[in-house]
Amino acid sequence: MSKLRVVVAIAVGCLVAAMPTASQAQVKHAARAPSRTYDGLWSVSILTQAGPCNASYRYPARIIAGQVVQADNDFSYRISGAVVASGAILVTVTQGGQSATGYGRLRGSSGGGRWSAGGNQCYGTWSALRRAAY
Repeated sequence: MSKLRVVVAIAVGCLVAAMPTASQAQVKHAARAPSRTYDGLWSVSILTQAGPCNASYRYPARIIAGQVVQADNDFSYRISGAVVASGAILVTVTQGGQSATGYGRLRGSSGGGRWSAGGNQCYGTWSALRRAAY
């Protein structure tokens, strides 16, 4: 796999280690009841721990009525996902026929979790900070 541009995370550090994450199954089950608690503009960064993906990324994301969508007009990738009232979040990013999945938890104006791509060929952690609430 060539370098995959992933859009699911933010700066990593103590924040990620201290935050419990939800499993993908928990988020999928809970996605039927989206929440507006986390609506707003988020700054998202990714740290690759292993694999042929770039070492790090930083992107904006928008949450509207509990749905994760693109925050800019960059149509080279697609982002979709959901966050529920508990803060459990699941996001999928697709670009050039490749995809990555991130899951974790938001709390207040920050969050973090894990991501993987290419059948776990690349994986790492992500974190996010809310820049503006709606």
